[in-house]
Amino acid sequence: MKADMGRKYRAYPTEDQDRILTGWGHTARALWNVALEQRVYLWEQRRYGLRAVEQSKCLTSARHGLDWIGELPAQAGQQILRSLDRAYDNFWNPEHPAGFPVRKKRGHRLSIPFPGQAVEFRKLNRKWAEVRLPKIGWLRFRLSRAIGGTIRNATVSRDGNGWHISFGVHTGRRPDAPNGKPACGVDFGVTASAFVSTETTPRLMPQTLNANEKKRLKALEQRKARQITFAKKHNGGKYSHRLRTTIAHIARLTTRRANRRQDFTHKLTTGLAKSHGLIGIEDLRVKNMTKSAKGSAEAPGKNVRQKAGLNRSILGNTPGERRRQLEYKARMYGSELVAVPPFHTSQTCAACGEVDPESRKGCGRLFACTRCGHEDDADHNASIEIEARARRTGGSDINSTRSIPRVRVPVTGRRRMREAPKPAHTG
Repeated sequence: MKADMGRKYRAYPTEDQDRILTGWGHTARALWNVALEQRVYLWEQRRYGLRAVEQSKCLTSARHGLDWIGELPAQAGQQILRSLDRAYDNFWNPEHPAGFPVRKKRGHRLSIPFPGQAVEFRKLNRKWAEVRLPKIGWLRFRLSRAIGGTIRNATVSRDGNGWHISFGVHTGRRPDAPNGKPACGVDFGVTASAFVSTETTPRLMPQTLNANEKKRLKALEQRKARQITFAKKHNGGKYSHRLRTTIAHIARLTTRRANRRQDFTHKLTTGLAKSHGLIGIEDLRVKNMTKSAKGSAEAPGKNVRQKAGLNRSILGNTPGERRRQLEYKARMYGSELVAVPPFHTSQTCAACGEVDPESRKGCGRLFACTRCGHEDDADHNASIEIEARARRTGGSDINSTRSIPRVRVPVTGRRRMREAPKPAHTG
């Protein structure tokens, strides 16, 4: 019985619990790094692949000899080793995009994992609940939504806003039957966050930080740079309390920005999955799109700062996260997600199928076909083309990159098909 849904809640530990959880978080990070180094060393020296079962024996010995490891609950240490196993399995899987496991730095988000058997949940009232963790007792958290299943695992983590607890829950929910709703194509861009083919206006992401927050974030980053320079010159690189306070303030603002971005992404993907039976998106290679233009010392790049700004804008719209959410939400709400090849979607006329870069001069907002004279917003035209490709692909292979046949249904005809009433079923 595996977890099929996730639940995340804001936790409110006491001062003693906060101190203990912080120490556990750094111990968990160090244990991950040590276990990773042990595996790398054995592979380089003896070509031997170490797994969590064998490392658990070493962990038991280390708990008796090292107090800082012994303070961490044994269940959490074993969960960390199992997570390292999954990281290696994803790396060896050619169909998974994960890279080789990396070390966790001190600034990495603190997290302590627990198996479901090690935690106990109880509800206090309609708004509050508690979870019992090993060696720490009952941890209070805000019950913002029902758990709705059996807890299979739990993770306590801390970001810029404070502590949170996440549960992996087994709900037993099965994918819904096809909902029979109309299809759509979605073009994820930078200027327009998302343009849906069935809509006439784009979906725009609200500003994740207002003007005052942006100004404060810039001032904090400048202060951090000055304090780091001072630490390197006078403190041997050791961070002062003031520098750590500045870093905490920056983390609070960046976490607020990330939460607002995530809120928009969830609302967008949930609405698309609920109101459409087929969703077409571009099969984007975000990692290739956001490569740095810095180059090397022998061959320095051009327009490096401009490309860096473009990369930030692309990543700020989270195309990879939107696709990940659409994949599981489409199954939940009876929809189907189809990723189509992105080649020339912004240069293809949705009316006649002509591919011509001159139809979109200077990558502007207007698309004007040089063949048939069709004019439309460039992103809306691309979304209609994505929908047409998704209809032909039919979801047979979500990762297909095969060529698309040049068969077109006029734009007006596709709109009539969407707006026409469905024929009655005769039994």
